[in-house]
Amino acid sequence: MASRQNRVGNPNGRLAGLVGGIRLAAAVVTCLFAWPAAAYRPFDGTDAGVADQGEVEIEFQPAGAFSAGPTKPLSEAVFNYGFADRWELVLQGTAQVLPEAAGPLSVSNGAFLKYVLVPGVLQGKQGPSVATEFGPLLPPAGGSGVGFSWTGIVSQRWEWGTIHLNTATNLTPDHHGELFFDAIIEGPNEWKVRPVFEFYSDSVINQQQTYSALAGAIWQVNDKLSFDAAFRHALVNGHAVNEIRAGLTFAFKVEKDATPAKPGVTFGNWGLSR
Repeated sequence: MASRQNRVGNPNGRLAGLVGGIRLAAAVVTCLFAWPAAAYRPFDGTDAGVADQGEVEIEFQPAGAFSAGPTKPLSEAVFNYGFADRWELVLQGTAQVLPEAAGPLSVSNGAFLKYVLVPGVLQGKQGPSVATEFGPLLPPAGGSGVGFSWTGIVSQRWEWGTIHLNTATNLTPDHHGELFFDAIIEGPNEWKVRPVFEFYSDSVINQQQTYSALAGAIWQVNDKLSFDAAFRHALVNGHAVNEIRAGLTFAFKVEKDATPAKPGVTFGNWGLSR
């Protein structure tokens, strides 16, 4: 929902890639704002990292599926932008109208700010990384009302793997209190494909209790592209919910090049010669 995951030839190929990337990013952003508008793929929680300054990171699930009775498709997207040092803007949304029996979604509709309070291992320093994320929860598809979310996040990494801990207190869009406690466990960061797990408890006061467990894997292609897949089993007020998640995360720079322009086409940050 960042360093949410450890984050291209000839000129014609690069230009084609640039145009395609811009079109895809524009389509995703358009969808986000068209939906009744922070997760870290494929989790419900997030990590204590943010996108690099001047970088856009998009988390996208083109097609997933969940079963809380009939099986239904589920697509979602998260747009992250590192607009300042240690700060990130997060816009996220899910287009589908889902039954209450589905429980909490990995991507709720919302607009958040995320800030790294204490730079640590996720920022290339020693010790744990500590961050906070906060902002309005917007109406779900087919719903109404506005709520608010605040999350505290701590991440620590060792040779054997990484742990991210989340604690969130929310006011839901229909104005109920909510408490969320989450633990994410990842395998060794050096592995190209690393196993991942997540366990959480989500309590909507006097409304709903959810316990969830997830197992999956992240394939880190490079520092700007990764793919993920996972299976989640949950109990929502004692009723089983199963979900399959599959998606990708990619990042690219958007900051302007301050070098004076010379005649001809220039795409400084994309490596094209002037």
